[in-house]
Amino acid sequence: MNYTLHQLQIFLKVVETKSITKAALDLHLTQPAVSIQLRNFQDQFEIPLTEIIGRQLYVTDFGSEIADICKRINNEIQEITFKTLAFKGYLSGTLKISVVSTGKYIMPYFLSDFLKMHPGIELQLDVTNKSKVVQSLENNEVDLALVSILPENISVFNEELMQNKLFLVANKDFVKPSKVLTAKDLTKFSIIYREKGSGTRFKMERFFEANAISVNNKLKLTSNEAVKQAVIAGLGLSIMPLIGIKNELQKGDLQIIPVNGLPLMTNWNLIWQSQKSLSPIAKEYLKYIKEKKQDIIDRKFNWYEDYK
Repeated sequence: MNYTLHQLQIFLKVVETKSITKAALDLHLTQPAVSIQLRNFQDQFEIPLTEIIGRQLYVTDFGSEIADICKRINNEIQEITFKTLAFKGYLSGTLKISVVSTGKYIMPYFLSDFLKMHPGIELQLDVTNKSKVVQSLENNEVDLALVSILPENISVFNEELMQNKLFLVANKDFVKPSKVLTAKDLTKFSIIYREKGSGTRFKMERFFEANAISVNNKLKLTSNEAVKQAVIAGLGLSIMPLIGIKNELQKGDLQIIPVNGLPLMTNWNLIWQSQKSLSPIAKEYLKYIKEKKQDIIDRKFNWYEDYK
């Protein structure tokens, strides 16, 4: 065996992208250069690592096992670099995190001081709905993910950050009932939903199912901001995360409508695949979170307990 680290990294990128062309683009190499290095790496093995069927590149079972070993080797190389820089008091590299859309209201506060401490770290933060967040984690495209509902289809470790509260909200013109509403009362109103794949929608639907009611679903919108603006405009009511409506509540644009069984409670969790070898930077960030998260909550989210 006489392969190089460069060949390992090229093979990993081909496995990740399932394409020599895409791998070449990501690595800023020419397609022939990637093909040559992939072939040289393949020549070290008697068993095929990849195969072409039609025009599609597939990784063989053996290739997948070799790729897993390559990942571990690559992580160890990164660990050497990390340790060297750490002894110099300097960290560099990329931290990749995928965040559910409502998590964008909290995640920056859990990142800000860490990034200031380590200016050499580049952050890649993707904000999308829960199903896409879980998919990116499953595809090994990110180091960590932030969700409010733990996924059931993959094995993960988690670090709990803080509580997520979901209330029924209406605009300022809505006449607030004199008594606390029941779940059945909600059938009288138009309810605005998030799109399928959203964790907020999942919790709303479980709440309605648990109370055996069918509500008048007027709109389905693809972001928390869109739902908020629709409620403010008077298009309906919605069950929304408290974290995203602080300013609107304080300005009086929105109001919380008391309902038996609300608020719904979940917890935001940082998660990562249980079988994944975390990058040194991801390990350092998790260490930081374990040590500092309560202080961040106390300083940045002390208003949160005013709403119960």
